[in-house]
Amino acid sequence: MQVRLGEIAEQLGGELLGPAEQPVDRVGPLEGATPTTLSFLSNPKYQSQLATTQAACVIVAPALRDAAAARGAVIVADDPYLYFARLTQWWARRVRPAAAPGVHASALIATGVQLGRDVSIGPLAVVEEGAVIGDGAVIGAHAVIGAGAVVGAHTRLAPRVTLGFGCRIGARGIVHSGVVIGADGFGFAPHAGEWVKIEQLGGVAIGDDVEIGANTCIDRGALDDTVIEDGVKLDNLIQVGHNVHIGRHTAIAGNAGIAGSARIGAHCTIGGSAGILGHLTIVDHVHVSSFTLISRSILKPGHYSGIFPFDDNASWEKNAATLRQLHALRERLRTLERRAAE
Repeated sequence: MQVRLGEIAEQLGGELLGPAEQPVDRVGPLEGATPTTLSFLSNPKYQSQLATTQAACVIVAPALRDAAAARGAVIVADDPYLYFARLTQWWARRVRPAAAPGVHASALIATGVQLGRDVSIGPLAVVEEGAVIGDGAVIGAHAVIGAGAVVGAHTRLAPRVTLGFGCRIGARGIVHSGVVIGADGFGFAPHAGEWVKIEQLGGVAIGDDVEIGANTCIDRGALDDTVIEDGVKLDNLIQVGHNVHIGRHTAIAGNAGIAGSARIGAHCTIGGSAGILGHLTIVDHVHVSSFTLISRSILKPGHYSGIFPFDDNASWEKNAATLRQLHALRERLRTLERRAAE
């Protein structure tokens, strides 16, 4: 695809400094850019690349307006990274093949299914009795939509997604391949050295504008639903246990594990491979670093980190308790040293 810089500025805003007729045919990083590449600069540590990049145009913040204009065409935006995000969406709408409305001949659609307008259902997909598919939704090849499940308008399920019976996802969602929504939660009662299954009678309720990465699993609730609120972003290979509640616009990176009945607030970020134990509460605006294990509730917004070597449990608990007092012990030691010196 080739477009003019003037067309991009007309569609997305920003102040264009340079020829409106300048063509670009790709979006890419500063390093390795070609004379027809549109790049962006949001991190100051890459500012030195402005002098050497071959990009046709660079998106920058107002503070870099003059420096960027000295080397060529510029689009000035208050938030270059946000502008870049919206540019990628605009670009994708023009170049990504759109799913054609209609039901593939090999798909299996049960009686009593409600299909909205302009729905696309791919090869070998299965939609079971009583499911509801909203307007403009896309169901990929080999996807399975369980009985009574609901897919909101303009939500896109990639190939091999499973949406279990009675589960629902809202409008404008994106669910990548291999995701399983509504598998049984991990619930068993011990009895005489064996495990007796606790049937999982809840569902999964997912809001609008949610994106779920490949091979992530979201278990159905034991009694009430597992809940994912509006705007949540989940990376690949995340495990969300039964009856977990994730607040709106929280983002969770890959390989994180969230045990059953944990409650995560709104506008949180959870780093990759972090673990959250069950039945804990994390308030709004909490940020958890990668590989951190959250073993108690977090009731104050902030940034939390911690990696501690494993040991036998009794020793680990004693060492962890001591470690939490390390700062106070240091201050007490300094006080004693001052008194001894006096």
